[in-house]
Amino acid sequence: MEPFEDESLYHIFMDVIRLHYYRTHTLLDEIGVYPGQPPMLFALSKKDGQSQTELSEELNLKPSTITVMLKRMEKAELVERRVDMEDQRISRVYITEKGRTVFEEVNRLMDIIKSECFDNFTMEELVLLRRLLMQMRDNLMKAIDDKDI
Repeated sequence: MEPFEDESLYHIFMDVIRLHYYRTHTLLDEIGVYPGQPPMLFALSKKDGQSQTELSEELNLKPSTITVMLKRMEKAELVERRVDMEDQRISRVYITEKGRTVFEEVNRLMDIIKSECFDNFTMEELVLLRRLLMQMRDNLMKAIDDKDI
């Protein structure tokens, strides 16, 4: 079957990606959160007070992307940056009370999306799907690594 035929595995996979993207954006937009912000809120809820460099590494984003994201999140009062008391060259990022409240709402929305995606799967199907997606991820990572040589 050709990749772009309606019932091909590739086409169905692309539909799932597109629909998940749309649904996630729609729900996040209802609470005024941009799609890149939930991972930042999650990282800070796990370990508050990270430097921008630490966040860049953890989220696998360029430092310039982190800077833009943090400016927007500061404006929305979700995070605040403070100078490190021990090393004033370092700026540390902290989640605010509003950020924690928004993060709880984001988690609720992610539960909705998770339910919409996986509710009619058996446990065995979920385990198999997870393994297959991990294998796909590993294949793509290997292809990227091979090209970087």
